[in-house]
Amino acid sequence: MGIDWSETSLGPMEQWPAALKVHLNLIFNSPESMYVLWGPDLLFFHNDAYAPVLGPRVEKAMGARMQELWSDVWDQVLPNVEDALRGIPYQCEDLPLTMARYGEIERTWWSFSFSPVIDEQNAVAGLLCITKETTKRVLDQRALKASEQRRLDLIANLERQVIERSHERGLTWQVSPDLLSVMTDDLRFETTNPAWRLTLGWSDDELSKRAFTDLIHPDDAPRSQEAFDALSHNHPVLNLENRYRRKDGSYRWLSWVAVPEGGKMYCSARDITTEKQQADALRVAEDALRQSQKMEAVGQLTGGLAHDFNNLLMGVSGNIELLKNRVAKGRTEHLERYIESALEGSRRAAALTHRLLAFSRRQTLDPRHTDIDRLVEGMADLIRRTVGPSIAMDVIATRGLWATLVDPHQLENALLNLCLNARDAMPDGGQLLIETCNKELDAAEARDLELPEGRYVALCVSDNGSGMSSEVVKRAFDPFFTTKPIGMGTGLGLSMIYGFARQSGGGVQIKSTLGRGSQICIYLPAHSDVPVVTEHAPVPDPDARLGAGGETVLVVDDEPSVRVLVAEVLTDQGYRVLEADNGASALEILNTRQAIDLLVSDVGLPGGMNGRQLADAARTLRPGLKVLFVTGYAENAALDKGRLEPGMHVLTKPFSIPALSERVKGLLEN
Repeated sequence: MGIDWSETSLGPMEQWPAALKVHLNLIFNSPESMYVLWGPDLLFFHNDAYAPVLGPRVEKAMGARMQELWSDVWDQVLPNVEDALRGIPYQCEDLPLTMARYGEIERTWWSFSFSPVIDEQNAVAGLLCITKETTKRVLDQRALKASEQRRLDLIANLERQVIERSHERGLTWQVSPDLLSVMTDDLRFETTNPAWRLTLGWSDDELSKRAFTDLIHPDDAPRSQEAFDALSHNHPVLNLENRYRRKDGSYRWLSWVAVPEGGKMYCSARDITTEKQQADALRVAEDALRQSQKMEAVGQLTGGLAHDFNNLLMGVSGNIELLKNRVAKGRTEHLERYIESALEGSRRAAALTHRLLAFSRRQTLDPRHTDIDRLVEGMADLIRRTVGPSIAMDVIATRGLWATLVDPHQLENALLNLCLNARDAMPDGGQLLIETCNKELDAAEARDLELPEGRYVALCVSDNGSGMSSEVVKRAFDPFFTTKPIGMGTGLGLSMIYGFARQSGGGVQIKSTLGRGSQICIYLPAHSDVPVVTEHAPVPDPDARLGAGGETVLVVDDEPSVRVLVAEVLTDQGYRVLEADNGASALEILNTRQAIDLLVSDVGLPGGMNGRQLADAARTLRPGLKVLFVTGYAENAALDKGRLEPGMHVLTKPFSIPALSERVKGLLEN
């Protein structure tokens, strides 16, 4: 069998009990699927015929502990095993077992016989199991039985619904609440029972003067015509639903069964109007429930947002007030402390809005064709230093990993966030694994992730920390939901990652067991047909000297504080700055003859013309004009980010002064 028997807890084979050797020789030479459980630990030994049953776990099966090897079915077979170990044989046919041989839960059936194994001291030392999977036979029998029952049900249904011409005026015809009728082959009523008058108000005489089609609701005519065509080809019609007009002009829903026989149509219709109304009421109630759940989520979001922003605003406004008081008193020492504290609060507020935009999938992304393995390799040292020496970190790359279209900086942030969460889940140290793989999602996997089928690149972070309960996993992506103590987390990390992945065309999957660790995987669509771009944009140097050659920049923003700030920064850099607060004013300036080298415009402008429309109009007047859009969030409908023309770029608010200066300088120099 090619097994290293010395690895088992029994030691070398020559030291094994004689009874065990006898039974192993018995099962190894048998064509039947068999295994032996031996000793207090119930060590598992199987023959070749049993190997296919094990599936992927076959490599570690020989000599393993039964309760660990078959943990997914152990609780189901334990009573039978215990009986056998007490000397009571057990035999069964088609025993149902729920297992996960190939990573997915499946329902199976088996024939078993458990027999106690007696050692040299005439004591029960284990058990012998002869087994055979009967899943296919059981399912085939059930399918056959269900098919036969459906056939019988159909026959019984037709027999019940077809009213013999000889019994048209019988008692059943008279008292039936169903609308019974006989129609000619041109779909005219020949006879009807009293239920027609009670339900729709039409008498027998009135119906006899009408064709069946005269009373059908116009919206139901196409569906009804398909049924009539089937009847004309001698096929019965079952459960046709349409609306039929009452004498007072209202409509009732009817469910029809019609059978052609002898050139006539024998029909039975049931009034299902009440059921339809109940279904509509249920749908309205479900919509109301969904709306209530949405409002609950909005309440949680706004509550968390208000809490965090009030804290940040308190820090900003408080430090500015202290700064104002100190300056008013002529005290200029240590002012940098208040300035830096206020700036730190504003930076944290910007980070908070960035996370919220990521959650809502409205952040501005800069997707590039990226090799995720190289990205992980570039971050490995940083992550090791961040998680600390008590956590052993491994990285498993994938040879031939597909490229993906993603914003590399946002993916780096997401990876770092996942590693920090893993670190927090292992306060006493543990193991952290970062791995990538190519993944072809089938229909079931794609449905679970709410993604289209196809090729994806997976980036997974695993830990052996505290793990999450199923209830926590269900809420893990909710904004401001956190299990950490107050002050230890905002509850936006995973929601930000989820929003970023969805905005990038992918998804996120969490697998976690409480007390055993978690694995979180980001799935991104593969784009292997375009060369990978691995270089990163240079980091702006705040101390670099930014010179300007007197170029003219037109700044358009309806927010005066932002417009003045941008204009003052660019003026200090040596540029000539023109200002406008809306698109119309900007076009008046663009229609003049003065030179303009760059248009810096907010995307959301008042007056019926947004920033993208202004830029298009400006380029009509001045072809090739360079444009820098500034925006507080990804107004994708206006920006049309995927089709920005050459020379058009985006800068996301809030931005630092060095970042603005560097971007303007780069645009004007290229």
